[in-house]
Amino acid sequence: MPDEKPLFDPTVDTQSSNATTERPRHPGNGGETQQAPDHGAMTTAQGGVVSDNQNSLKAGARGPTLLEDFAFREKVFHFDHERIPERVVHARGYGAHGYFEATEDLSDLTMAAPLQEKGKRTPAFVRFSTVAGNKGSADVVRDVRGFAVKLYTDAGNWDIVGNNMPVFFIQDAMKFPDLVHAVKDEPDRGFPQAASAHDNFWDFISLMPESLHMIMWAMSDRAIPRSFRFMEGFGVHTYRLVNTEGKSTFVKFHWKPKLGLQSVVWDEAVKINGADPDFHRRDLWDAIQSGDFPEWELGLQIFDDEFADNFAFDILDPTKIIPEEELPIRVVGRLVLDRMVDNFFAETEQVAFCTQNVIPGIDFTNDPLLQGRNFSYLDTQIKRLGGPNFTHLPINAPRCPVLHFQQDGHMQTRGPKGRANYEPNSWTEGGPRADPKTGFRSFPEQVSGEKRKLRPESFADHYSQARLFYRSQTPVEQQHIADAITFELSKVETLAIRERVAAHLPNIDEELAARVVEGLGLAKQPKPHEPAVKPVDLPPSDALSILKNGPGAFTGRKLGLLLSDGVEAKLVEDVTAAFEGAGAVVEVIAAKVGGVTDAGGKTIEAKHQINGAPSVVFDAVAVIASDAGIADLVASHPAKGFAADAFAHAKFIGLGGAAGQLFDAAGVTGRDDGFFDLEKGAEPFVTACGKLRFWDRVA
Repeated sequence: MPDEKPLFDPTVDTQSSNATTERPRHPGNGGETQQAPDHGAMTTAQGGVVSDNQNSLKAGARGPTLLEDFAFREKVFHFDHERIPERVVHARGYGAHGYFEATEDLSDLTMAAPLQEKGKRTPAFVRFSTVAGNKGSADVVRDVRGFAVKLYTDAGNWDIVGNNMPVFFIQDAMKFPDLVHAVKDEPDRGFPQAASAHDNFWDFISLMPESLHMIMWAMSDRAIPRSFRFMEGFGVHTYRLVNTEGKSTFVKFHWKPKLGLQSVVWDEAVKINGADPDFHRRDLWDAIQSGDFPEWELGLQIFDDEFADNFAFDILDPTKIIPEEELPIRVVGRLVLDRMVDNFFAETEQVAFCTQNVIPGIDFTNDPLLQGRNFSYLDTQIKRLGGPNFTHLPINAPRCPVLHFQQDGHMQTRGPKGRANYEPNSWTEGGPRADPKTGFRSFPEQVSGEKRKLRPESFADHYSQARLFYRSQTPVEQQHIADAITFELSKVETLAIRERVAAHLPNIDEELAARVVEGLGLAKQPKPHEPAVKPVDLPPSDALSILKNGPGAFTGRKLGLLLSDGVEAKLVEDVTAAFEGAGAVVEVIAAKVGGVTDAGGKTIEAKHQINGAPSVVFDAVAVIASDAGIADLVASHPAKGFAADAFAHAKFIGLGGAAGQLFDAAGVTGRDDGFFDLEKGAEPFVTACGKLRFWDRVA
């Protein structure tokens, strides 16, 4: 055997080598940091060439390491500091680049740069996130999802920092630390992680009736979305649009997915987190990398003071919505995500969103939660990112001219020149000046009243909109809410807390209360809490239901196609073509990841092995098996679980060849209208899958 030179030999004294290495020349300005080259000499962060990246400098081969080894110290120093503090909330996030395109000219209503011209495109970055868990938690937990949009406008950065639910748990930012402390893992035991099913959270909720509307959302299927691509986003608060004449109009922001709404059921969520804790991340990555760019419409609810004065609830209350049936949404643009980040840390982790980041034409209202967020978000970015110059990071840097007299501080990278660092000054090159014509001006709202700590009486109705949300759901969705509350409270160890929560539910809906009381095994319905304001019955809103706002097509969804050896290639090809023609993705599953051999002796490659591809990660499933190959599937426990779960989770199911035997072996002996014979043609199966679930199976 010829001698082979190792890639490196840690026993070689590389410092005494006579070899010379030509240093690569990097483009750029002076010592500017460059992208690491694929080849060439390794350097320190200061640019010095490293002679040995395998061994630290020692006094003798077995002696102590010497402090003077600056390459070692720098390497370990940077490693020790390569993690910044994770966000207190929204720690687990995933982001992507894209653009916002105006589909209307709103210059009559606002000076906001992105809305001045139909067709105008503004660069955007969006970060989706869970709220309660840390960075290492799973994706498909029951939680609120952050939906934060940064628009790099001609007039500066505009951040719409929202959630996938239009309301929140609390009315005043004073309670935010208490809410987060309550929902996080309990401090004496450090668990549960990324879960609200524990005593502290429900103790807080039971004592805060203002949270009950949000609880209906959080216990609904909205809290377990199938994909970032299939969920709505909301600005939560009421803001102002301000035009060039200084006229103000109230506005609420809505992001509506072009692919429709979709969630999972709880049993799926639990199993998805075991099979693929990065499920939402992988879904967004795969979609964008394949060119299937996610898209949302930007809709606005626009209203004036007269509407606000006559609306049944206070428009400054962040625990309330304005039903779309009462105030229709006006679609004014679209948001498209078309590029993943180049580096997760540099972009997704270091991006800094602040509700205070608005531009001329957008202004705040006196929503007390929004007012508190305007302080908190800036404060937390300084803590996380090390100092006041976090806007110098490329992901946070505006894409328009930036001129000011701010100087020095941690991470200062701009290096301002000249003598003038204050204003006013009399120097010839005196720097920038304020521009009263185009600059941001707060709307001159009349403000009066005593300086007091109080909650306005107009915020006091805590049950009517919770009732509205519950009664706007389909029977399937109502059952899911009852099941979720029952499950969460079953994890609460303190009986008094379970009873206090149950005592709120009759004020929302008697049937909901009865279901939860029965599910918890309580001896009787606890005496209902006396509401501060008697709840009223409001007209149901179809916009609040996921199932009433589904896609109606299988576009953007995924079919799991389980195959055995010996299948007819033509049938596989026909099914694949039908679904891909409908804009869906088809992924083949087999006993071995190498694939199967069809009846003609050719290999059909598989993307997944059955052990790693349960049916929960697909939107619909199909099984095609030959008479000879079905025995292997029937003998496979994961394959039987694949079939049983697909049936239990109300998925549409396609069968080809001898596939029915797998379902028989899994205990699914009946065939309802959610099953389709693929040999009679794939089109009826594709059409049915547009409904996403065969809910009649579990009704």
